[in-house]
Amino acid sequence: MADHNPLNRKKKRVQQQFQDVDSLAVAFSGGVDSSLLLALAREVLGDRVVAMTAVSSLMPRREVDEAVKLAGMLGVSHRLVRVEGLFVVDFTQNSANRCYICKKILFSKMFEFMREQSVTCMAHGANADDMADFRPGMQAAEEMGVLAPLRDAGLTKAEIREMARQAGLSNWDRPAAACLASRIPYGMEITHKRLEMIEIAENTLTALGFSGFRVRHLGDTAKLELRPAEFDRLLNPERRLKIVSALRRAGFDYVTMDLEGYGSGRMNRSLS
Repeated sequence: MADHNPLNRKKKRVQQQFQDVDSLAVAFSGGVDSSLLLALAREVLGDRVVAMTAVSSLMPRREVDEAVKLAGMLGVSHRLVRVEGLFVVDFTQNSANRCYICKKILFSKMFEFMREQSVTCMAHGANADDMADFRPGMQAAEEMGVLAPLRDAGLTKAEIREMARQAGLSNWDRPAAACLASRIPYGMEITHKRLEMIEIAENTLTALGFSGFRVRHLGDTAKLELRPAEFDRLLNPERRLKIVSALRRAGFDYVTMDLEGYGSGRMNRSLS
């Protein structure tokens, strides 16, 4: 009997891509996309799937910890792959090609680990919606032969969240994350200090209960992009002063709020 549930059909399309795979490494950030991919791969491959998380100054420590926790909950072998050598001139000068350069380095390091462990294939959590955005990192994945099963099955972000919810994944509604370098405008040099300032600022907002936000590094100014539903929370006098004080200590001279609110890919506007 034909299955008329579109999500079930797409799930089958994802898992069919694993049928001829001897072993698989999933590039695992701990986000909902790679979590669903990992869960679906484990259903087919069992112990022949391993999660790999690239650890560098671009990924906040809290997200690494979350990835470790989630991989454990899924019962999947998990490896933290320390990535050095990111801070080459081509990357730190922060051109529009930044993500391509970064992914080339990250995936190369992961492939080194795979060869050591005799793992045959790698997949990442790109989805169908990513095709409509500026994603130079996806070009790097294509060139290096990294599979994108969710995207190839036509799964959108909303569908992935629904499938993750149905599967009981705790992070099904977790806001999308991105590397810390994405908070720095194209053309502004990426430095360890700037990344550290951003991480401190975002840890402050997380500790105060905010979610789905970005802190953009604009030189001496931190620009807060919050969900409009949380604007009022920011304007609480005590909370506002805590944020300003923490961000001043982190190294920012000024703290501003974007009245438009948070929007993914905001930095790409300068490219159009």
